[in-house]
Amino acid sequence: MIAYHDTEWGTPCYDDAKLFEYVVLDTMQAGLSWSIVLHKREAMRAAFAGFDAQEVSYFTEADVESLMANPGIIRNRLKLKATVTNAQAFLAIQKEHSSFARYIWQFVGGAPLVHQYTHQSHIGSTSPESDAMSAALKKQGFKFVGSTICYAFMQGAGLINDHVVSCPRHEQCQREAT
Repeated sequence: MIAYHDTEWGTPCYDDAKLFEYVVLDTMQAGLSWSIVLHKREAMRAAFAGFDAQEVSYFTEADVESLMANPGIIRNRLKLKATVTNAQAFLAIQKEHSSFARYIWQFVGGAPLVHQYTHQSHIGSTSPESDAMSAALKKQGFKFVGSTICYAFMQGAGLINDHVVSCPRHEQCQREAT
């Protein structure tokens, strides 16, 4: 958790491959702790073809059954099927908007929202931006993209900087956004 926080969480991401990885991880995180997801991340990377959206989009029901037998990953049938559906929707957005990053960053006006929280208890779990992202992604066919999951995605991918101001990463992530 510390390494993830100190090197990744909140860093602005414009790379479609990495953004798809975050889509998969946040889909799997629904209802679970983030530490469980991080613990299973490498097994999920192997199971989901290196988080390659094109490859995952071709997964069949037989592939989902095979994944259900993999003890290294989160084995929730609905989440596994949603990951395949989300890969297909992700690719459709890429095709229509030339990149998923271009599409997703529109929800924050193209630049990270930088909050100035002094205590973690001040950080919310949804926002008007995550509400809008959730509604738009659902219209595109995505599953497991409620506002809370979208907010977590936005935090992780650096669309929102929710590091408290006393955290060294707050300023680092702000610098990386410019």
